[in-house]
Amino acid sequence: MSIVNVKKLELGSGRPKIAIPLTGKTQSELLNQADSITTENTDLVEWRLDNFTKVREEEAVNETNKKLTSKLSKFPLLATFRTASEGGALPLENEEEYFAICKNVVENQCSDLLDLELFRDMKKSQEIVKLARKNNVKVIMSNHDFAKTPGQEEIFRRLLMMQNFGADIAKIAVMPNSVEDVLTLLSATHQAKQKLQIPVITMAMGDLGKISRVSGDIFGSCLTFGTVGAASAPGQIESEQLRSILKALQLS
Repeated sequence: MSIVNVKKLELGSGRPKIAIPLTGKTQSELLNQADSITTENTDLVEWRLDNFTKVREEEAVNETNKKLTSKLSKFPLLATFRTASEGGALPLENEEEYFAICKNVVENQCSDLLDLELFRDMKKSQEIVKLARKNNVKVIMSNHDFAKTPGQEEIFRRLLMMQNFGADIAKIAVMPNSVEDVLTLLSATHQAKQKLQIPVITMAMGDLGKISRVSGDIFGSCLTFGTVGAASAPGQIESEQLRSILKALQLS
């Protein structure tokens, strides 16, 4: 498995790194949230653009980005517009809006990484991947299932698709309805660690899936999402507690 370097952060080596989502609706809310980010509780920051009320306004996005990156210059920034069908906050009128937001992020280098959902128009997705490569923005291709946990082979198939479509990192999040579902997700993660050439991020959501958020060093997930304030998905753990658990479970 390759290592993805973003600023001074290595994704795919050592213990899982911790990402903290910023979920503010306004520029002032985002900047206030950014004040809580420290090297003690965070390795990487995710800007959840689907919560930002002015996300359709390129100038507002770019201006807010400049202020965020000034405050958070030590940290890699991941830009994510999560669509409503995969658990996001803001429904879009059409897929063109989604790709316009992604394109603006990449062309203006608003982030170090871009989340790009797997099940979007593939031709347009590949254009974004090429544009991201040109602008030195890494792509985390993702898929989220808030209803269930697919079978192990289906989870692996989706992660493999992401690699084949040019992602730098493959991500999947699922909703477990049983202990067996959590085991399925962890088995698929281990399979991907053995067979894929890119790092993976995986998690089972909710309380039942919390074990998947702290066991990446063993099973192969390179990034986990914690909280400093509001959570962006069910089952996220407070970041300082999360770092303590990861340190205790770190393989020697």
